[in-house]
Amino acid sequence: MTAADPVPVPAPGPTNSLVDVGGLRVGHCTRDEPGWLTGVTVVVAPADGVVAGVDVRGGGPGTRETDLLDPRNLIDRVNAVVLGGGSAFGLAAVDGVMAALADDGLGWPTAEPGQRVPIVPAAILFDLGRSGTWRNTPGADDGRAAYASASSEAVTQGCVGAGTGAKVGGFKGGIGSASVVLESGTTVAALVAVNAVGSAVDPVTGLPYAVGLAIGDELGHLETPSADELDDARTRVEAAPGRAAGLPGLATTIGVVATDATLSKAQCQKAAGVAHDGFARALKPVHTLFDGDTLFALATGERPAPDPIELTVLMEAGADCVARAIVHALLAATSVDRTADGGVALRSWSEAFPSALSR
Repeated sequence: MTAADPVPVPAPGPTNSLVDVGGLRVGHCTRDEPGWLTGVTVVVAPADGVVAGVDVRGGGPGTRETDLLDPRNLIDRVNAVVLGGGSAFGLAAVDGVMAALADDGLGWPTAEPGQRVPIVPAAILFDLGRSGTWRNTPGADDGRAAYASASSEAVTQGCVGAGTGAKVGGFKGGIGSASVVLESGTTVAALVAVNAVGSAVDPVTGLPYAVGLAIGDELGHLETPSADELDDARTRVEAAPGRAAGLPGLATTIGVVATDATLSKAQCQKAAGVAHDGFARALKPVHTLFDGDTLFALATGERPAPDPIELTVLMEAGADCVARAIVHALLAATSVDRTADGGVALRSWSEAFPSALSR
């Protein structure tokens, strides 16, 4: 590069989603037929797995294989990460993903050749009863279906997979994703299933809290909603039952942050912790007793290990990707009404504020 060349600036990756980290694939199983409003999202690693870490901040988590990711413990690579609805029942979906990985000959090698145990950490969110049927929750077949659908195409966002029955504050939640390519050429990305007790929307402006973290023109189509729409939204939120989050277990935001840099297991754990700052930038309140907020961090190792300064920049970028992914989830979500079946009605942000999308 010469003095006349432009200085590269961070920009979203080609799909602005998690699969911009090369080698990762994402699949969804969406259960939104009558009586169902839940699903599974799986992030599938390359054949050799990826280094991983986790950080659990919420007061009501539902997880599987998170102790395994402690840097003091043996296993240093995972084959997939599962995000699911269904509360603790939904952890059963992991069985299907493990079985599918084993069928493909993937997993941690044991003493005998060909005998492998797939390593699949997982976290779940609470969406029970939102369809009107309490026990319709993801199982092994749904996990296997999500794995079978995994691809490197741009991540489908909105009311799919683990975000099918999600809510955020007074609005419909869902799956969101975002990425950034740093000046070094390193890619950082996030995928989040947004299902929070807290709100993602500034009650003064009606805009997402994290809208200012947009890169380039990715959110350039947004403008401040009309005063009438703001007044109507406030009235609806005030009248909604359970708006003060007084019921336990009704939330949890979960996700994955990833990079193509080479990181150690301990560095992945730290990256997951810093990435939780993205929750705090986009949700208010966050990490409550009624949320099981959990983030996994993955490193594929396709690029060199960063120096300490580069590592700090990478981790901060991960936090911003998480916040941007939450905004994308809010915007991609669509309204749902299952009140006729005894379930819930959740209005999307886009339906509430059409004037904000007039561009």
